[in-house]
Amino acid sequence: MSIPMNDQCYVCHLKRNTETARALAGEAAATAFAKELMQRYLDAPKDKSSPWFGPAVTELLEKYCGLRSDRFREEKEMSNRFVLQRLDAIRSWIQGAEDPLYGALQMAVLGNYIDFSALKGEVSFEKLEQMLKEAESIQLDMQNYEKLRADLSGAKTLLYITDNAGEIGFDRLLAEQIAAQYPDVRITFCVRGGPASNDATREDAQAVGIPFPVVDNGCTVAGTEIGLLPPQTLQLFDTADVILSKGQANVETLYGCGRNIYYLFLIKCLRFQTYFGREKLTPMLLRER
Repeated sequence: MSIPMNDQCYVCHLKRNTETARALAGEAAATAFAKELMQRYLDAPKDKSSPWFGPAVTELLEKYCGLRSDRFREEKEMSNRFVLQRLDAIRSWIQGAEDPLYGALQMAVLGNYIDFSALKGEVSFEKLEQMLKEAESIQLDMQNYEKLRADLSGAKTLLYITDNAGEIGFDRLLAEQIAAQYPDVRITFCVRGGPASNDATREDAQAVGIPFPVVDNGCTVAGTEIGLLPPQTLQLFDTADVILSKGQANVETLYGCGRNIYYLFLIKCLRFQTYFGREKLTPMLLRER
């Protein structure tokens, strides 16, 4: 279960985070940081995914560089504001689409671009603005889309597992469209249990006005580690008729678990490019089963 780190992942993960430590506190601190992070790799349980190491990275950046755990707070607030300012326009675009549910999926997967951690130095609100204008050209797996529609037509419960702040505003619009077309489906949102990169927490769900019940994953892993879910969330996870999972980190931590999960994300790293045979930033709609 999950997509474990391989040699490419370890090299990328170490390099990316050590560069952050060096920029913050210099060579000596970065060297100490790198040594301890490598030891964490060695001490970790077998076959862990990249998001599992997130809390360790946060702890070590604070220890060696004095970086606060919620270091992406400013970016998260900017992202939420960006989406809120365009929420009505995006909703109108979705409602005017030939297939509003498919249009909502196009917008939701586009929102996965707002990732200041995985796409370090590459995120631009100007680029996102242009992407919004080109959303209609996004192509998703139609076989999985039709299966999703069929599953929703017979479902009573949907667990919507979110990813990034800002992006969660796009998720709101997709969930609203699902609720409009499938009014018998009870939708619950799941966010992170605390600061995890620039991922959405309860605070971000409130900021973008999520109109559905919200639970959290009980930790600061930027993904969904089933063994760490609090009882209420685990029960929802185990009993949901359909699970909609946003973002690459949730794929890394959940893929292969056997639940009825639909993964909606952009490919963001070499590991995923190789694993799925697609180019970077390719929009994906995968089905677990």
